[in-house]
Amino acid sequence: MSSVAGKRVLVIDDEDDIREVAQVSLEIMAGLDVIVACSSREGLTKAEREQPDAILLDVMLPDMDGLMVFQQLQSNPATRHIPVVLLTAKVQVADQRRFAELGVKAMIAKPFKPAQLADQLLEVLGWQN
Repeated sequence: MSSVAGKRVLVIDDEDDIREVAQVSLEIMAGLDVIVACSSREGLTKAEREQPDAILLDVMLPDMDGLMVFQQLQSNPATRHIPVVLLTAKVQVADQRRFAELGVKAMIAKPFKPAQLADQLLEVLGWQN
């Protein structure tokens, strides 16, 4: 766990239960510090202010979809370096290819298994020992 000590992840999802499950899973299973945002705009603000080590971003958000949020993160010099992992029900090969071409670090399929979320995130970010 030493490689994740002090690492912070911003979870951006509009569904309270998904946010809470992700937060608890990442904190308990991986020892990560978790920041949460319930909207695109709050997520963009917190990403810039808090400078997390990674962002777990829901694709289907009501105010601005996850891809628009990702593009705004990429266009901001203060946040473009932060790796973004999409949380999505869209796991078609064409969607995966499109997300990868945009520069998304990885995708985690929804619904996810809470007991596996931390391991999945650590693996795609290369944070495992």
